Parts: sequence; C-alpha cells; structure tokens
Amino acid sequence: MVKSMTGFGRSQIQQKGYDITCELKTVNHRYFDVHTRMPRRYLFLEEKIKEELKKNLQRGRIEISINIEKTGDMARNIKVDKGLAIAYYDSLKDLAKHLNIASEFRVIDVFRLPDVFSLIDDQEDPDTIWGALQSALNEALKSLVEMRSKEGANLARDIIQRNAYILTEVEKLEQRSPLVAREYQERLHKKIAEMTSNMVDEARIIQEAAIFADKASITEEIVRLKSHIGHLRDLMDSGQSVGRKLDFLVQEMFREINTVASKANDIEMSQIVVDIKAELEKIREQIQNIE
Repeated sequence: MVKSMTGFGRSQIQQKGYDITCELKTVNHRYFDVHTRMPRRYLFLEEKIKEELKKNLQRGRIEISINIEKTGDMARNIKVDKGLAIAYYDSLKDLAKHLNIASEFRVIDVFRLPDVFSLIDDQEDPDTIWGALQSALNEALKSLVEMRSKEGANLARDIIQRNAYILTEVEKLEQRSPLVAREYQERLHKKIAEMTSNMVDEARIIQEAAIFADKASITEEIVRLKSHIGHLRDLMDSGQSVGRKLDFLVQEMFREINTVASKANDIEMSQIVVDIKAELEKIREQIQNIE
C-alpha cells in the first residue's frame, strides 16, 4: 500500500505510575530523519524510540514530542542538608550580632536558602518507563499510520490515473510518427515538382524521406516510455515503500519525452509532448510526498 509521508498522531495514557503524552508529526524528507523533544532525564530512551519508529516508518522528517509526568503512585522525597542549614543559621546569627539587629529567624526562612533542600525521586526502573512509553508511542503511531495510509491511497489513485492518461498520449505519438514521415515526403515531392516543372527524381525523394524518417524516428523512445509506464503501474501495486524508485522512474520518463520533443518536427506531436510533460510534472510533485 502506498503511504504518504505527511501525517499526525497523538496519544495520552496513564500506565505504571506515569502520565505520558506523545505527539507525532511527519512531513516529506528524502531520508529517515527523527527529531525528538522529551524531558532530559529520559533521553536514554531515544534510541529505543527510533527503533520503534522504524518498524512502521521508512522515511520522512519525524517530529516527536513526549511529555512524561509521574502520577501520585510515584513517591517524591525531600532531602534536607542539615549541616548547610546550621551553617546558614550560624552565619546569619553572627551577621545580625555584628550589625546589631534582631536575629529572629523562622525555620522556613532557612529552608528557602539555596541548596538547603532538594527533591529526590524514588529510583525509576528503565524497563517500566519504556513499557509505558512504548504503549503511548504505538498508540500515536497507529493514528499516524492510518492518516498516512489514507492520504497515500488518494495520491496513488491520482498518479495511476495520470499514468494511464500518459499511456494514451504515448500511443497517439506512436500512431502519428509514421504519418509525419509520409507527409514530409509528400511536401518534398510537391515542392520539387513546383521548382522543376514536374521533373521529379522519385528515387532521390524516397532517399531523402528515408533519411528524415530515420532521424525523426521515436520508436526506441516509445518502447522505453511504455516500459516505464508499466513499471510505474507495477510499483504502485507492489505495496512497498516506492517513493525513491518512483522519483527515479519519472526522471527517466522525462528524459525519454525530452528526446521525443527534440525529434518531433510536427505541431500535433509537439502538443502531445507538452501534455505528457505537464502530467509527468504533476506526478513528480505527488511523488515527493510518497514514502
């Protein structure tokens, strides 16, 4: 199934003593490019997050925002540096005596001084944290993949329709090409007849027409274009990650149609070439967002 590289997914779960919110946003990018925002204390899980993402995403710029908060089930303790508190108290009392001011201090006054206390969390188990985060991540990924698949299906329908239209136009070129050589021969015969009072060297005209037909022949280009069109159709039905292959294939199709354009000595063929190029350009734009 063709997938778009654009999508969004969000989840919020409470599990194993954690309240976790996970948001995923993806846009088109040539490679697998992950940007993570999460509390610094949990950055050791970053590689596990990337491995989990790779199970579902092949490429694209992936922005992931994770917020992890402990619920009431997780204890937080206060550690008091009694020695520092006493040192503060003695110093302040001595300063008050030196300045001849009242030395009335409340416990809360000392408690507010720098580094007197600190918050200490219970030791966290990395496996427990990852288990909760993995659940949130997979839930967000599920929503993201659904959105990417839905948009990918729309892109695939559009590309397949345009590819089919290009095939009909290539067949028109194939049908028109022999007529161009024949019309050239007729114009050449008429022009020489007018210039030489109907004294025409038929053999020479046939020779010139053959040279023109050889130079203007687009048989090889038509064969390759048809092959590329069939390959593109097969890729769209393959169910694989095909964005890069499609991009290369469309480049090859442009190369062939440009060669046809350089050989087309005919207004009708030139118009067909313009139409094909326009459709190829639209396909190329769509492909930039396919995984």
